[in-house]
Amino acid sequence: MKKASEYRLHAKECRDLAAHMDSEEQRALMLGMADHWDKLATDRVALISRHPELAHDGERDEERSWSPPEA
Repeated sequence: MKKASEYRLHAKECRDLAAHMDSEEQRALMLGMADHWDKLATDRVALISRHPELAHDGERDEERSWSPPEA
């Protein structure tokens, strides 16, 4: 299982790709994928909050220092 930060990176990559797509349909699909990656990150944070023993090395520290990007 990946760390939440890795899921967030995938979400960012999807948004970056969507920004360069000509097709509205393809852009919408990529943005939907980004939302899904963000949900996985949120779920991962909730999971390690309930079960800290499942956290990867340094993952809890990463989450404590993470702040969402400004829109």
